[in-house]
Amino acid sequence: QVQLVESGGGLVQPGGSLRLSCAASGSIYRINDMAWYRQAPGKQRELVAVITSGGITNAADSVKGRFTISRDNAKNTVYLQMNSLKPEDTAVYYCNAGVHRTRWSPEYTYWGQGTQVTVSS
Repeated sequence: QVQLVESGGGLVQPGGSLRLSCAASGSIYRINDMAWYRQAPGKQRELVAVITSGGITNAADSVKGRFTISRDNAKNTVYLQMNSLKPEDTAVYYCNAGVHRTRWSPEYTYWGQGTQVTVSS
């Protein structure tokens, strides 16, 4: 089995910063893309940012210039540095990873349980 555990969410004032972490553990041979999604109340889950195993990144237009995704392949961990937070960033944030459990197994997508980020004064 593979588990993704997020941490770092919380309550922050507008303009503040938070850093989310997501650590993957379990039976892992290789992790391909890792990503952060978010889901606000009453809205569909949306992609926030993605990073390849080689470090190539992409982010949603709504967070470009404010959020930075990074990863530590040795620790199977992905991070999301969130700066200049706005009330509209309030959501549950989920991490996502494409994992090969063995050299010969196909890639499966795993999700974390989510961490709440609330931006409010």
